[in-house]
This record gives sequence, C-alpha cells and structure tokens, in this order.
Amino acid sequence: MAASIERSDIHRLHAIARQIQEKNTEAVRDVIVEKIYQHSQTIAGEVTRRTNQNKVDQDDRLDAILTSRYFGFPIMLILLGIVFWITIAGANVPSDLLASGFGWLEGKLTDAFMWAGAPAWLHGVLVLGLYRGVSWVISVMLPPMAIFFPLFALLEDAGYLPRVAFNLDRLFRKAGGHGKQSLTMAMGFGCNAAGIISCRIIESPRERMIAILTNNFVPCNGRWPTLILLSSLFMVGAVGMGASVTMASLVVVGMVLFGIVMTLFVSWALSKTLLRGVPSHFTLELPPYRPPQFGRTIVRSVYDKTLFVLKRAIITAAPAGVITWILANIMVGDKSVLTHVADWFAPFAHAIGLDGYILMAFLLGLPANEIVVPILIMGYMASGAMMELDDMGALKALFLEHGWTWLTALNMMLFSLLHYPCGTTIYTIAKETKSAKWTVLSAVIPLAIAIVVCFIVAQTVRYFGWV
Repeated sequence: MAASIERSDIHRLHAIARQIQEKNTEAVRDVIVEKIYQHSQTIAGEVTRRTNQNKVDQDDRLDAILTSRYFGFPIMLILLGIVFWITIAGANVPSDLLASGFGWLEGKLTDAFMWAGAPAWLHGVLVLGLYRGVSWVISVMLPPMAIFFPLFALLEDAGYLPRVAFNLDRLFRKAGGHGKQSLTMAMGFGCNAAGIISCRIIESPRERMIAILTNNFVPCNGRWPTLILLSSLFMVGAVGMGASVTMASLVVVGMVLFGIVMTLFVSWALSKTLLRGVPSHFTLELPPYRPPQFGRTIVRSVYDKTLFVLKRAIITAAPAGVITWILANIMVGDKSVLTHVADWFAPFAHAIGLDGYILMAFLLGLPANEIVVPILIMGYMASGAMMELDDMGALKALFLEHGWTWLTALNMMLFSLLHYPCGTTIYTIAKETKSAKWTVLSAVIPLAIAIVVCFIVAQTVRYFGWV
C-alpha cells in the first residue's frame, strides 16, 4: 500500500512538472521541493504529535506576511529604518559627552607636557596626533555601534534575518548568483572580511567568486559611522530635530538599498562576462521564530562586535593619526607634504564631487574604514592637528569652511559605500581565492564603480545647477 502511494505521488509530481516546465523551467524545481516537503510533513504528522500546534500556525502566518512578495520588502525597509532611527537618535548625546570628556582630558595632558617641558613635536605626535585620533574614533564610533549591533543581533536572534535572505534569494538567482549569496551579504553588514569567509558555504566556485567580488558593496561596521555622521550633518535640510533624525535614517536606508542594487548589478554583469555559467539553486529552510534573549544577545553583540571593532579601529587609528600628523607638519616650501599631495589630487577629486583631502583620507585609511573621517579632519586643520570634538556643529563648520556642500557629503557617502575594501578584507580575499588576479580585481572593480558613480552624480547635479 505504501509503495503504491509513493508511486502515485511520483506520477503526480511528474505530471505537475511537465505542465509547469512548458511555462517556467525554474519553477519545476520549486514545485518538486514543495511537494516533497508537503509529503514529508504528511508522514511526520502521522507518526508524531505536536504539543504546541498554535506556535507552528503563528509562524506560518508570520511567514506569509514577512516573506510575501508584496509586504516582505516594505517591512524589511521599515525595520531597517527603525534600527537606524534609534541608532542616530540615541547616539548624539553619549557622543557629545564622550567628546567633552576626552577634550577635558586632553587639556590635562597638555598641561602635563608643558609642566614637564616636553618639546612641541612630542606633544604634537602623542597628543594632537595619536590621542586625538583615538579619542575621535571612540567618541564617534562607540555610541552608534553600541546601539546598532545589539539591535541587529536581536533581529537575528528572533529569526528575522533568515527571512530577509529568503526575500533576497530570488533576486540573486535572477542576477546570476547563488541564493546563499544573500546570507554572505548579510554577514558583510557586520564585517566584509567575515562576509568573504562565509562565502565558503557556496559550493559552486564560479558563484562563490561572484559573492566574494560583490560583498564589498554592503556597508561594513567601519563605514556605518561615516554614513550616519554625514547624513546627520548634511542630509537633513531645514527641518525640526525629530524630522531631521528621520530624514537622516532614510538617507542611510537609501544608501543600503543602493549598495544592494549595486551588488545585484555587478553580480549580473560578472555572470555575463568574466564568470559566465549556469546558476545553481539551493533550498533555504527557515528556522522557527523565538523570543530574543535580550540580556545574552546584547552582551554578546557588545563584546563580540562592538568592542572587537572598536579595538581594531583604535589599533589602526593610533599609527594613522601619528603618520597623518607627521605628513601635515613636514613643510615643503610654504605647504605641508599632506597639502601638496591633496593639491595634486584636487582636479580629479573635484570632477567626482570630492576634494584632494578626502581622497588622501581614503588612501591613508586603507587599513580600516573607521579612520577615514579622523584623517580627513586632521588634514583640514591648518595646524596639522585634529579639532576638539566638543560640538558637532564645529565639525560641520570645519567642513563648510573647506567648501563642502550637500553634494560633497553625498559623494563621500557614495565613495565610502562603493570604494575598495579595507586592508583586512583584501588580505582575506587573497587567502580565500589564492589568486593575485582576483584579489586585484576585488579592489579595482569597486574603485572603478565608485569613481564612475560619483562622477555621474557630480556632473548631473552641477549641470542642473542644484548646488
């Protein structure tokens, strides 16, 4: 009897497959998997007993909404916007308090150096270079990371992030990539190097390479502070405080969306050119929803992500601050070495809506994206030292004094989003691919795209006279 039932099920599957194959070849696999799953559920229902059927029904009802073709993406964007809103609104006060505390301590350090009769260059290197660089990283990065990473971890712990991957799966398949690329992209939101390592879950070497080459287009933890800071300072317009936070959140969400679109576009382009082939498929089993463990999740995210990233940023910011101070204080003629190099970059930088100092900051910030803004500020200071961070209004005033407009801020956000990976990620790519060719392309492709996008935006805005 069991054998005849199995044969009849197989016959029905073949009949359904033949009908669908005439219209949509890709749907055949989905129907077969769905029928197998339904049959497995039937068998499981006959030999097992559920103690909490209501929980299963609730999960199914939630999935019908959160993974819907019509509601899945809007809900995803709304949740992402809420996370950014809480991050931006909650980070301002602690950032200012930390900055004020570091400014007070800097004054005491300066008094100590003067009391000890230390030479000016030593005070410049250790206090104006190293200390200010580190204090900036802590003041600006710690509050938003301490808010953003726990919120993101709570969504993951509740079982929502796999639903995001499910929603993005069909887009990646249409782009010529692998469905699992959505999972590796989600890992890249925390750290692109971790996203690169997670590409090991993709069995196909061709599709794994596509995922590796495009993981950089989602903002990692080192780029979140830059996006959040610039959107807060320049993208809010003449609106009230509450509306300004909302507007800044929408801008950051827009940047994330643009990064996802670029990931899909570059994946499609690579699948049609350098990495041609037939896309494979996979079946994603969604885990059940569960109440997040708030205490454990928050502590783990703060320790594993926030403090880890902050430690890495400080380690790279300290020597970068010293090097930048030295370049800003070694004079050649009437200008510093940093100014000479920035002036040399200026014509090209202007064409893409930036300036020479911004490009210098990205070059010196290769070890870690977290230190790009501190280096930029140090370069802007005439004395070669960073400004005291006791007021974000003073930071905006510094940018305005150097000719910034909303276009400059927008293009710096775009360049930060799209440009080459940090040094750690490039090293990870080299280890994973064991290929100099693909390692170089992993940096050249995003850099070229960043330049082209910024050039188009800058020239379009200037052509229509919007700045």
